[in-house]
Amino acid sequence: MLVKVFGAAVQGIGANLITIEVNCSKGIKFMLVGLPDTSVKESHERIVSALQVNGYKFPRQQIVINMSPADIRKEGTAYDLPLAIGILAASDSLKNEKLEDYVIMGELSLDGSILPIKGVLPIAVKARELGFKGIILPSKNAKEAAVVNNLDVYGVDKINDVVDFFNDDRTLDKTIVDTRLEFNNAQQVFDFDFSDVKGQENVKRALEVAASGGHNLIMIGPPGAGKSMMAKRMPSILPPFTLHEALETTKIHSVAGKIGTETSLMAKRPFRSPHHTISDVALVGGGAFPQPGEISLAHNGVLFLDELPEFSRSVLEVMRQPLEDRKISISRSRFTVEYPASFMLVSSMNPCPCGYYNHPEKECVCPNGAVQKYLNKISGPLLDRIDIHIEIVPVPFEKISDKSPAEPSKSIRNRVIRARELQASRFKNEDGIYCNAQMTPKLLAKYASPDEAGLTLLKTAMDRFNLSARAYDRILKVSRTIADLDNSETILPKHLAEAINYRNLDRETWANKI
Repeated sequence: MLVKVFGAAVQGIGANLITIEVNCSKGIKFMLVGLPDTSVKESHERIVSALQVNGYKFPRQQIVINMSPADIRKEGTAYDLPLAIGILAASDSLKNEKLEDYVIMGELSLDGSILPIKGVLPIAVKARELGFKGIILPSKNAKEAAVVNNLDVYGVDKINDVVDFFNDDRTLDKTIVDTRLEFNNAQQVFDFDFSDVKGQENVKRALEVAASGGHNLIMIGPPGAGKSMMAKRMPSILPPFTLHEALETTKIHSVAGKIGTETSLMAKRPFRSPHHTISDVALVGGGAFPQPGEISLAHNGVLFLDELPEFSRSVLEVMRQPLEDRKISISRSRFTVEYPASFMLVSSMNPCPCGYYNHPEKECVCPNGAVQKYLNKISGPLLDRIDIHIEIVPVPFEKISDKSPAEPSKSIRNRVIRARELQASRFKNEDGIYCNAQMTPKLLAKYASPDEAGLTLLKTAMDRFNLSARAYDRILKVSRTIADLDNSETILPKHLAEAINYRNLDRETWANKI
């Protein structure tokens, strides 16, 4: 008897429908075709054990299973459950009238328990697109799939539950999530707040500007000055997720298996902070079976690289294209996978190997040329993509011991949201442009042209501080953001002056240690 069961294969952050055709006939062979990988082929042993432990007979017949389309590689253990259900239906141990209405996915343990899988959200979205009535999957993945409306989501714990459901011996409870309520409630809760940061008003201002315009930022300062502390608080001042951004980000984390069992839809922007020993593949994504890397997991959020010069040169260089294109394409001989990577880069570094160059109290003990050599670990093209450079000095004792509360993240966030609303209105007719950091030269000329006084100031600054030519566009972008925070239609000289002050590393004299 021939039956069809439906599953899905995750590719990138999308999914493709997989039709599992099972035919039982006379004979004793078991054949599984359709480009399955080793883990799919090993499902035979898991299925045999799961059926026997739960009182079902594995058919003593010839079983031929085809996983269509045959040109898409089938990977992972998530096909255990649909394969088992297909085998039971083809051997008349299960009614098959309702099989065509559901997508079924899940990994089987030897006792028939159904274990959680990756990539549930893209699969659920695809099931709704194709008009399926519902989806059956592990109960620990049910909340994640229930984000998708107009789709019946059933979470199951044992293979018996699925068999009884199709044989009409049991009804399953639908998993229902009030997505908007959970989403809105979780958006206001943060583990870290800027009210904990004493002093450093100039740095907090730079972070506010960066968040308002989506600008990449680097902090330079000695150990213990608070670089990591402030970076961890960046998500608390970024604008809240839109539902579209949350869905897209959740898809990426779902594919990577980073979604918790109690999570439905990500409500807070991601903050990723990989160690400096990370490989280039782990950072941008890839591998024999491509998976999203840290830059994609930070999509719509913050990627924090602490001690930037300590990262491998090759690791930093592979970020250059994603920083510009806001996506990463991973090509293999048989296919190409594209992951979104629109993240805000926040990085930090010591000013020199010993960490005390330009320190107000401690003396730098590095030899001549060491400061420039340390800075040269970061290439010019990468620095070119970082809009804001801000120096940090240690907080004096008087500020640390001050008991008065600092400005909370909520107040800063409100100003950031107002600035982003201005930018959204400005770029509403520009495809793919959402904030000032993404402006093209054409848009810069249209929206960020300074007046005569501003141009004179900019020329004087570039001559006096020996600013590089690449700093010109960056200064204009940042000054446009500062003007938005000031609710100013035009860029004033004071806005340019502040933006110029954020280009420390472009000054040729910065690292000239005598």
